[in-house]
Amino acid sequence: MFLELIATVFAGIACAGLAMLLNIVTGRRLPRWLTPVAAGLGMIAMTISNEYTWFDRTAEQLPEGIAIAMTVDEQSWFRPWTQLWPFTERFVAVDTANTRRNQNLPEQRIADLYFFGRWSPVNQAPVLFDCAAARSAILIDGANFAEDGTVADADWQAMPNNDPILKLVGEE
Repeated sequence: MFLELIATVFAGIACAGLAMLLNIVTGRRLPRWLTPVAAGLGMIAMTISNEYTWFDRTAEQLPEGIAIAMTVDEQSWFRPWTQLWPFTERFVAVDTANTRRNQNLPEQRIADLYFFGRWSPVNQAPVLFDCAAARSAILIDGANFAEDGTVADADWQAMPNNDPILKLVGEE
């Protein structure tokens, strides 16, 4: 976030410098308000660019074995351009490389989900999936396992059969 702020300030300085250079080239015929307006427009353009490129930059930095399951696009009334071109503000990634299984329960798997947000820290949650029954249970507070390997205190939630997270975990 700090680097984005620095980049935004430098974009404003660069655009103001271009406006000043253009004013010198035209023999100082341009209005004086053009330089601060150019700086402001440069900063706004840099901010918009950062919002639209955040997802791609973050996704390419994910380590091997982390797969993106779903994204959430943002549209808002105070950013009218997002009505035409929404940008990805949040996404969920699954650690498919470290999915855990129990041989006694082959359709159940525990996978770590990572929740990324544009202006929020990354959150991680272990989730138990029952791929055959299309259900899941979040195990944030831990889990109590019975002798046969079943989770004794799971709070199961139904999932749609075509859920992208369930599909990713079920493929492993």
